[in-house]
Amino acid sequence: MEIQVPLNRRRSGLLLHPTSLPGPFGVGDLGAPAFAFADFLQRAGQAVWQMLPVGPTGGGNSPYDSPSTFAGAPLLIDLCNVVARGWLPESALQVPARLRGSSEVRYGAAALFKDLRLRAAFRASGGLASVSGYEEFAERNRDWLGDYALYVSLRRERNYRPWFEWEEPLRRRDTGALKSAEVRLASEISYQCFLQFLFDGQWRALRNYCQERGVALVGDVPMFVRYDGADVWANQHLFHLDEAGRRTALAGVPPDYFSADGQLWGNPVYRWEALRAEGFGWWVRRIRSALARFDLVRLDHFIGLHRAWHVAPGAPNAREGQFEYVPGGDLLAVMQSQLKDLPLIAEDLGTVTPEVHALRDRFGLPGMRVLQFAFNEDHSDHQPHRHEPNTVVYTGTHDNDTVAGWLLDERTRRGDGRWVYERLAGYLQSANLAQADEFDHFTLIELALSSVANISVFPVQDLLGLGSNARMNVPGEAFGNWRWRLPEGALALELAERMRSLTQAHGRESS
Repeated sequence: MEIQVPLNRRRSGLLLHPTSLPGPFGVGDLGAPAFAFADFLQRAGQAVWQMLPVGPTGGGNSPYDSPSTFAGAPLLIDLCNVVARGWLPESALQVPARLRGSSEVRYGAAALFKDLRLRAAFRASGGLASVSGYEEFAERNRDWLGDYALYVSLRRERNYRPWFEWEEPLRRRDTGALKSAEVRLASEISYQCFLQFLFDGQWRALRNYCQERGVALVGDVPMFVRYDGADVWANQHLFHLDEAGRRTALAGVPPDYFSADGQLWGNPVYRWEALRAEGFGWWVRRIRSALARFDLVRLDHFIGLHRAWHVAPGAPNAREGQFEYVPGGDLLAVMQSQLKDLPLIAEDLGTVTPEVHALRDRFGLPGMRVLQFAFNEDHSDHQPHRHEPNTVVYTGTHDNDTVAGWLLDERTRRGDGRWVYERLAGYLQSANLAQADEFDHFTLIELALSSVANISVFPVQDLLGLGSNARMNVPGEAFGNWRWRLPEGALALELAERMRSLTQAHGRESS
């Protein structure tokens, strides 16, 4: 059953990353709480479940710094499902108290706990030749699976040193060196493939469950990829690297709303002429892979398909850099010809130029509007009366404070610093949504629901009215992010009924 992607109908949904789900293993995953969340969405009349990237996490546990743009995160594998398949005993699910009672994601401890058990499951499976369905999975993912599994195995063998510090034959991917490694590391490579097979099967089960409930999954594709990752190692000619594999330019953005120093991400930037010479094949495979998992995909940092901010290696921040032209129109045209449909959302936030809008509109992609940005100036495109139907409106994104935290911050400002709050209060009163200071997180949710934008999405933290301590990410801060977890039982029936009522009132109820 294929779900109808709700791009041209009024629908709404929630933003919640799977790691934020409750559960006993120190991290949310693809187990029973994920299916329960799909049930909540259906009861609440919601047609969209938006997530962050679901690959293995990278530095600071960021899902936007994954070592693979294609692989799924082993941390999301549900151990209960592995037990049900007979590859682990029930006793394997006994969880130490430090994980079972964790109100935040415990990435390191959860990864160790799961890895020990998944290795035991791999041994019990009898090997890949004995696993039903593996051959079909491997054939379907042959473009990336072998390189990824070899990369992870080599990195583990080398005490997790980055690939650009490996011996030259391996760094440069000498054929003989790779074949020797494949023989030497055959068992570990098979285990890594086994993990991806498990993730794929569990993901497909969850997606089918969501489709049966009329819930579309929305994914997220970062613009850039991790320097120390399988994608760069396997495709060095597609990135700005020197002969030794060192970056010759770093990705980032100039100073903006989130940071006075800009954001220095450090990812290598693309050699677009090399990509064009290969018909943009790597990018097409990347988006095709994402659309095999999701019904709709958000293109993070869409501006990067028009121009990219290049910063010199060694720069202390992203203040100094230069924009380089990107042939995004050519790329999207190739995608359109090969993929037929482009169910993509353009994350057109930041310093957006008319050329970025033109690129977005040329391919009919919906852009994004964020209510927390709507009242920074008098004529902001983020103000609801300036929205267009082919748009996705958010109260905030994973990079924003929660609405409750943002409102508290704006309320408590003094003097000239209070103008954003006063502008918001006046706007809500003129829209008959609130009087004086009588508004809260639900008022902002209703404001988004009332927009003409076809899709409205709210972080679950905003639905619950949680404060700044529930914020998912603070851009520019390398540590302490991505830890928030949904409290057990927080999504009560009364909340679902209230959300369904509001959704119905604004013509967004899922059929």
